[in-house]
Amino acid sequence: MKQELVRDWMSSPPITINVNASLPEACEVMREHKIRRLPVINNEGKLVGIVTRGDLRGAQPSEATTLSIWELNYLLAKLNMQEIMTPDPITISDQATIREAAQLMIDYKVSGLPVVDDSGNLVGMITESDIFRLVVKHWREEEEKQVQSD
Repeated sequence: MKQELVRDWMSSPPITINVNASLPEACEVMREHKIRRLPVINNEGKLVGIVTRGDLRGAQPSEATTLSIWELNYLLAKLNMQEIMTPDPITISDQATIREAAQLMIDYKVSGLPVVDDSGNLVGMITESDIFRLVVKHWREEEEKQVQSD
């Protein structure tokens, strides 16, 4: 299991958002695709950051604000990914092992990693959920082997 490669378990192609996109746009993309993190790309398609659902929540105003709904919507529409994202996210190679990906996630306390190829191009995302899928598959195979040997 620890020799499985990231490229075989990652989600690909990655769902991304442009660095100039607004906070409401990012919220909509995440809601539409049911994802919790978005790689942020520049106009040339290069990875420049990552934004999570938590980042988006943190950028939204408190319910205690005295601003009107119109003022709030105006301000939120002006916030773009450049202002919200974590720049230069930790990435992993598509040739790396799942063990290496899991270790990076533990070391950096993140739940997902953008996956890049040898040229540095964004080719996917690997998340805790992908690793859980692998673990469950491995357990099922072990159970099947056990049943067959009994």
